[in-house]
Amino acid sequence: MSAQNLLSEIDLRSREFRVDPYPIYDLLRQYAPVVFRDELNMWVVSRYADVTAILRDRRFGRTIDHVLTREQRGLPPKPQYRRAFDMLSENSMFDKEPPDHTRLRGLVHKAFTPRRVENLREAVQSTADMLLDEVQSKGSMDVLADFAVPLPVTVIAELLGVPEEERGPLRNWSQTIVAMYELAPTADQERAAIQAATEFTEYLHKLAAQRRQQPKDDLMTALVEAEEAGDRLSEDELIATCILLLNAGHEATVNVIGNGLYALFRNPDQLRLLQENPSLNTSAVEELLRYDTPVQLFRRFALEDVLFGDVTFRQGQEIALLFGSANRDPDRFPNPDAVDISRSENPHIAFSLGVHYCLGAPLARMELQIAFATLMRRFPDLVLAQEPQYRDSVVIRGLESLQVNF
Repeated sequence: MSAQNLLSEIDLRSREFRVDPYPIYDLLRQYAPVVFRDELNMWVVSRYADVTAILRDRRFGRTIDHVLTREQRGLPPKPQYRRAFDMLSENSMFDKEPPDHTRLRGLVHKAFTPRRVENLREAVQSTADMLLDEVQSKGSMDVLADFAVPLPVTVIAELLGVPEEERGPLRNWSQTIVAMYELAPTADQERAAIQAATEFTEYLHKLAAQRRQQPKDDLMTALVEAEEAGDRLSEDELIATCILLLNAGHEATVNVIGNGLYALFRNPDQLRLLQENPSLNTSAVEELLRYDTPVQLFRRFALEDVLFGDVTFRQGQEIALLFGSANRDPDRFPNPDAVDISRSENPHIAFSLGVHYCLGAPLARMELQIAFATLMRRFPDLVLAQEPQYRDSVVIRGLESLQVNF
């Protein structure tokens, strides 16, 4: 079969692609590294060099709204019933471009300091040990439900200052909102995300009001008080920032633990190497971030007409940057389909690049390093109990569950 016929049979919305996108990434990188896909109505970019070039190029942005209005793009006004959800993107630095992004990131950085992150190290370790204490006598666990999910959610809740007794809904709110960033969310997912955004926003308004009256040594208080050149976060910006920190601060961590441990089970030589050489833990985490990247796709808009190689992106067109493919590009990573926890040079883009580089990357790395080191130390006989299933999603790649015995 010709390359053209192979490409014509690819559907980036298919179940096959969702379960294992990597063979399709190989075809795209080889035969159509920059291609317009009708089923997505987007350009798709798959090679590392191209993806990283676009991430660094200020002619592309996370949003187009500051350049072209919805009316100019032929789109209807945003429906009022979505207001609670749309408020989050309209006020989050995740969906802003400079100078608005620069302003918001500067204010958040004043609160979300390296010192504040480093001060969480003891809490991360004690939480990891506590979660494993709870399952140790059982001899088995679901790594996701029992460990990977509660660890970062607990840490982010602790960071923000959410009282322990009020943390129950956080994971569901976050996962429900994040589902809207998939390629084609359903009407049910949209309704659920609006409801989650409404409830989460109402809760954070109350928490912010409490911190204004009774400041504490937590991130919510620091964000309320953050000021630069007489500027502060508005109430909507404060709420959107807190929700972004929870969403981004745990979703990737959860899925790197699940995806990464599953990758080690499928590569037992690498699992043994890590168990026998704890000094490789840091490079192992970087390799697992690269190998089965939790956020497979990020979107960008062409802010103007851009000649890119031999194609032209027209202003307003959307571009899907395939992080999962870029991180498996053989032109950048030798033997990219192999797990190599001792890989010395590993410039993966799991945390993106450029002005939108993940602000929470240091915290995520700390959590992941502690999570894998603790699992290896506490459960040296860890084995896979049953083959897991991947979630039915494209943008966020993760497992439904990961059952293990020890």
